[in-house]
Amino acid sequence: MALIRWDPLREMWSLRDTMNRLFDESFLRSNAPRWQAEGRPLPVSADLVEKDDSLIFKADLPGLKPEDVDISVSDNVLTVKGEYKTEKEEEEGDVHFKERRYGRFQRAIRLPGNVDTDAAEAQFEDGVLKISLPKTEEAKPKQIEVKT
Repeated sequence: MALIRWDPLREMWSLRDTMNRLFDESFLRSNAPRWQAEGRPLPVSADLVEKDDSLIFKADLPGLKPEDVDISVSDNVLTVKGEYKTEKEEEEGDVHFKERRYGRFQRAIRLPGNVDTDAAEAQFEDGVLKISLPKTEEAKPKQIEVKT
């Protein structure tokens, strides 16, 4: 038998989470995910990795085509947006649940350095968008020689 240290704050957080779920379920009256019920854009899972000479942005966008995605860089902010369109289904019957997502999405990320937008490249493969943003010469790290 193990002893567990009592933490009253942990219990208060648990109570708060339970109350939030109660109010969401009571007032939203929907089984839709919270982001969908509130009309917010769909969430986009993404990674941003900085290398010596470039920034690499990757985002999961399954089921989309390159023409469905709009990419822009303005004031050092990368913006990726688009829309998942609903499919017209011919089948009739009772729907037990719908979990596939439809609607617009947008992801804006402030870039951590100056990039050369003219040399940027985007690739779309297997539902993953990869954007390579080369750094400007001023933003690249420089080696400083120490003289004695």
